[in-house]
Amino acid sequence: MAAAAAETRVFLEVRRRLQSALLILGEPKEGGVPLDVSVTPSSLQVKTPTGCTELRLPAEVRLAPSSCHGLRYVAGDGLHLRLQTQADFSPKLVSMFNQSSQAQECCTFYCQSCGEVIIRDRKLLRVLPLPSENWGALVGEWCCHPDPFANKPLHPQENDCFIGDTFVLVNLRSDLWQPRPELVPLETHCLSSENRFQLKPKANTKVICKRCKVMLGETMSSETTKFYMTEIIIQPSERNFPIIPRSRFVQSVIAQCLVELSSARSTFRFTVQGQDGKAYILLWLLNSDSLVIESLGSSKSIKKFPLLEDILEADSGSAWNAVKVLYQPCIKSRNQSLARLWDSDISVHSLTLPSATCLELLLILSRNNASLPPSLRCMNSFQHSFQN
Repeated sequence: MAAAAAETRVFLEVRRRLQSALLILGEPKEGGVPLDVSVTPSSLQVKTPTGCTELRLPAEVRLAPSSCHGLRYVAGDGLHLRLQTQADFSPKLVSMFNQSSQAQECCTFYCQSCGEVIIRDRKLLRVLPLPSENWGALVGEWCCHPDPFANKPLHPQENDCFIGDTFVLVNLRSDLWQPRPELVPLETHCLSSENRFQLKPKANTKVICKRCKVMLGETMSSETTKFYMTEIIIQPSERNFPIIPRSRFVQSVIAQCLVELSSARSTFRFTVQGQDGKAYILLWLLNSDSLVIESLGSSKSIKKFPLLEDILEADSGSAWNAVKVLYQPCIKSRNQSLARLWDSDISVHSLTLPSATCLELLLILSRNNASLPPSLRCMNSFQHSFQN
């Protein structure tokens, strides 16, 4: 995959289920420059008097050159046309446990940000999904007698791991001898004149990485701890800690979560909220079968955010699987009426993450939105983005 000196941007979105593709050929900086476009089953080539841009497709994707139709010019964007494709490429859905959650296997929990070991050599005998957060309200529909689960919280035993939508619950009782994440005192009071302090009991307490001070989760009881999936990596103990750029990891976890929830519960609208219940983002999942292939002739003009440089440093010609979402930010009192409307809608699902991660995700969405061709950045009042 190569891009020459030409400033022509080539953007291709392949929809695997529809077996179709949208091709956008960006305008060269010099207006009115003639383009010579060549489409073959395995590549695209755009020639101008100043150079050539070539985009080679993955082996699993083939174009049908004779099916080109719908050619039109969009001001500020370039030429749009559609083609039929043969796209056998199908992304494999990988759990955040990455095969480490197999029973009888020893696992190590790491802080994703810095690699600090949180739990070492934990043998997981049971790895079980938690019911939906509203399961208690449905018990009355299942039982003809008083609720047998009343006042019985679901807490894991020593070798259990319970999996929620965006978090895992583990029991830390057997890890007292190991280095543990810090518990942040939310409120203290003086015990005596000797200047000793004691943690005043709270419903939840933040769990902080000792090394990088990132919030990893919350304590739910004296033995049960909730770790957010966006903050930890769980690996078989014989494997080394995998170095994954932060923004890429967050995108992957959130995209996986959206795909799984939409498939299991037919839920396509989500409210991303912080651990304090404050809404940060409204997300609307459009599809999860996109393969995006592009050669960015003008990628240097995109403003860089410090948290997102690992994405921008990638090769200018790239292909990745993506989910397509619409989003609205809710920070600084924006879109509050829409957020309240979604909050009262039972078809909208809430995803809870650390507040700092919510802001990271919003930056990622904004950066991805800014990298799209202008005509694809908005739909009605929503902004448009891809998550890979």
